[in-house]
Amino acid sequence: MVGELGRVTGAVGPGLVGEVMVRVRGGAEAFLAYPAEPGERIERGTVVLIVEYQPPRTVFVARAYA
Repeated sequence: MVGELGRVTGAVGPGLVGEVMVRVRGGAEAFLAYPAEPGERIERGTVVLIVEYQPPRTVFVARAYA
């Protein structure tokens, strides 16, 4: 899971529980998402890199492209 790319479907940021869609096992699944950098806000539609995974469905993400 760590190192995979996903797309934000619900804004990720302080005080928010965001959502990221990630390709898994030939399909796409939703994961709860938090920013890897405290205080960072990542808008819907942004491609992100998963930097930490906490089973069963939580990920910490950073922007994939600057």
